[in-house]
Amino acid sequence: MKYKFYLQLTTHHSPFITYNSYLMDININEILTVTFTLFAVIDIVGSIPLLIALNEKMGGIKAALATFVCGVLMILFLFFGKNILQILGLDIKSFAVGGSIVIFLLGLEMVLGHEIFKADKDGKSGNVVPIAFPVIAGSGTLTTIMSLKANYDELVITIGILINLIIIYIGLRSLKLIERVLGQAGLLAVRKFFGVILIAIAVKIFSKNIGSIGR
Repeated sequence: MKYKFYLQLTTHHSPFITYNSYLMDININEILTVTFTLFAVIDIVGSIPLLIALNEKMGGIKAALATFVCGVLMILFLFFGKNILQILGLDIKSFAVGGSIVIFLLGLEMVLGHEIFKADKDGKSGNVVPIAFPVIAGSGTLTTIMSLKANYDELVITIGILINLIIIYIGLRSLKLIERVLGQAGLLAVRKFFGVILIAIAVKIFSKNIGSIGR
């Protein structure tokens, strides 16, 4: 399903002369595909137990700041991903392995109930690491965004990113409500379950990329 948008311009000198300027041709189906792909990779729903735990530890997550940092990371990797990694002397595989280690430690913390990431006094840095990266905009998300460029227009991917940022912001703002609904017992059970899931995801990312480093 495609929608074409036109800009109509009328000159002051010739009010009867109208120019139609073609602006964009957007495929709604492509936007939906990109949006749902990123939604599945980001998995904000599956990250809720971890985010609630970090929210309690940090004394509150700054939803706007965390969402903004996620957006900046995603947009940067959309347009300059490979260049950024090349400047840092890294490749996508090494980037994915590094992110998987952080995710593994986060999952281990959830399962064992032992604090690995110490709470920051002002909580600001926690909104960047580990919340914005790698929990939300992790290596999987960023590499997915870079891969989507092979099949979709940058404008379509940007729209998909913006839609997901709205979902992320709503999710971060609703952590207290979700915590009240689940209760302490339910939250503990869900936290440990998703902790195991995070560990499994980290192991999968690590094993998939570690053998290709340096090749």
